[in-house]
Amino acid sequence: MTPQVNENRTDVIDLENKIRSANLRPTRQRISLAKLLFSEGNRHITAEKLHGEALGKGVKISLATIYNNLHQFTTAGLLREVVVDASKSYFDTNVEPHHHFFHEDRGLLEDISSHRLTVDDIPNLPEGTEISSIDVIVRLTKRK
Repeated sequence: MTPQVNENRTDVIDLENKIRSANLRPTRQRISLAKLLFSEGNRHITAEKLHGEALGKGVKISLATIYNNLHQFTTAGLLREVVVDASKSYFDTNVEPHHHFFHEDRGLLEDISSHRLTVDDIPNLPEGTEISSIDVIVRLTKRK
């Protein structure tokens, strides 16, 4: 008889390892947030939406703690912050180079493969600098 593997425990161990590999401590709250962030493939989420999801799943956590952990995950390379305007940031679980469509009427970010968009005629760079990345957000609205 083959022993049954507890997939939830396996998932938690994978998340703990992911957090540890980013040089963060796998606290209970970080593991809970990582489960929400990474269990369903790539996604874009705001801190407020993640807070609502956490509360809906019975995870007692403050919005400030959500923000702190999202920024720590971003600094550690587990997430990418996409700032769509001065008052709105999304956190992207896809950290590979890519661009975005932003549907302004729905507040929705959608990935654009970096291979599907080219940027030409970049001005001369200031002396002593180099391009580390180019992030393009194409803003969309419904036609009138």
